[in-house]
Amino acid sequence: MPSFDHAFDWTRRHVDDGPMPSAVLGIATADGIVALDAFGGASVDDHYALFSITKPLVGLAALRLIEEGRMTPDTPLTTAVPEFGDGRDDIVRLRHLVSHTSGIVEPDLQTPAGLRPSLLAPGRDFAAGTASRYSTIAFEGIAALIEHAGGASWEQAVDAVAARAGASGFTTDAAASPHEVVDAAAQGLDYPAFAALRHPGAGLLGRAKDLLAIGSALLRNDGSLVSKAGYDAMLRPLTAGLPKLEPYPESRGQDWGFTWNLRHSAAGLLAADTFSHGAWAGSEFAVTPSRGVCFVLLTSVGGGIGRFGVNIDELHNAVAAAVD
Repeated sequence: MPSFDHAFDWTRRHVDDGPMPSAVLGIATADGIVALDAFGGASVDDHYALFSITKPLVGLAALRLIEEGRMTPDTPLTTAVPEFGDGRDDIVRLRHLVSHTSGIVEPDLQTPAGLRPSLLAPGRDFAAGTASRYSTIAFEGIAALIEHAGGASWEQAVDAVAARAGASGFTTDAAASPHEVVDAAAQGLDYPAFAALRHPGAGLLGRAKDLLAIGSALLRNDGSLVSKAGYDAMLRPLTAGLPKLEPYPESRGQDWGFTWNLRHSAAGLLAADTFSHGAWAGSEFAVTPSRGVCFVLLTSVGGGIGRFGVNIDELHNAVAAAVD
């Protein structure tokens, strides 16, 4: 069994010395969890606000409906939201929504106007499919397509796909977590108001073991979570050759797949096949098939740990390098 001491030392150091007030780090292979520990008074069973790690979970729910023949990546958003598109002469499709290429104008994370009004705001940032800019409000569109195609809420759709991996702890109830999102207000987020939105792009809370169960199923790629065809499509770059606009410019060495960040050209990583997703509060969920490993870091720092100079690629490399 590989020793992941360096990864756990990294996490312990950034809790003991800051900026993370607490953390849970878990590592798994295709066979399941191999290492799991908590720091700063946390428990390995604690829920944390997942923020944008919600996105790939919603993506998996949408992918399952595609596999069931209920929609395709080319399905227009207007199929579920006919009133969408005021002032636009293009067609926004599911594949644009999942790859941050929809051109929908992005509101503040807490979307004071509300999720659906923000999705329907007139105008656009750019024509669909012509550029990539990170979008959280686009996931309100994905949720609408999921609910139209599957006849159940997006939360129920996520629960159903998670159950296929043996994961059962995802929720939109902010009271499930004992961990305050430190500095949220100072970073411009009214967290109680945000949590009340049940945002399909950032509103889930979860436990490390549930994310690791999903990561293990993806490493097995045995059809238990998504089909092998779906898995391949999920990791197909959808933004190759497109201008990549702030906050994820070309220099980051990544493309977007079906909601996953494909970090194939990231200069800071040892492994080029990692697919992952980070979160506004500093958490990270990453899968590296070539090393047969995935990891989850859960923490709760408003605005993320990067604003303190912490480089999450250090943790990625400590995990990847530990596997023979």
